Amino acid sequence: MRVLIIEDDPDIAGNLGDFLESRGHLADFAHDGVTGFYRAVADDFDAIILDLGLPGLDGMCLCKKLRGEARRDVPVLILTARDILEDKLAAFECGADDYLVKPFALREVEARLKSLVARRCGRVVDSKLVFDRVVFDPANLAVTVEGRAVHLSRKCLRLLETLCRAPNRVHTRAELEHVVWGGEQLVSDTLRSHMHMLRRALTDSRGLSPIETVHGIGYRFAPPHAPQA
Repeated sequence: MRVLIIEDDPDIAGNLGDFLESRGHLADFAHDGVTGFYRAVADDFDAIILDLGLPGLDGMCLCKKLRGEARRDVPVLILTARDILEDKLAAFECGADDYLVKPFALREVEARLKSLVARRCGRVVDSKLVFDRVVFDPANLAVTVEGRAVHLSRKCLRLLETLCRAPNRVHTRAELEHVVWGGEQLVSDTLRSHMHMLRRALTDSRGLSPIETVHGIGYRFAPPHAPQA
């Protein structure tokens, strides 16, 4: 899963992110409501963890705008200290899918997210991602090419999952750098070198890699017949 955590408390956000990433998921962060709304609309996430007491734009308004103005149906799990029934009912009226009161168990957060995503997609969250001859199993972080096991670093796995979840879509350099490193890299060759390692690992017996360079923009998973850069 790729999860957007909109939480202004850095300790809570950090604990959530560390736990989810240790379980093989991808975590992105926003620490205020305005940034959170922008990220939720601009990027594709499997689920959102949303605090209610946010600076700039509170969680209730953010969720309502997400459903109304942006017309996004991404699952939203509210994590908040507010345990009053009226607050819970108001959150659901604004479009929230689930509501969990702090303090919470990290394993329960993951379980609720998986359940929300599975119901939305009509499939098991950890089902395998398949593109041409590449198979990626998010649950076990296992990758095969033509049935051959491929061993990748954690950063290459994050790049691969991002590409696999939106094949044929062009991912910008800035987007990929944010997914893997949390921001743009000062050294321009960092992403290029990791993409080179990933492309080399995924090359099949025909000598073709599914990763296409879109010059001046970024990268994408290309159809097998597309010319390779």
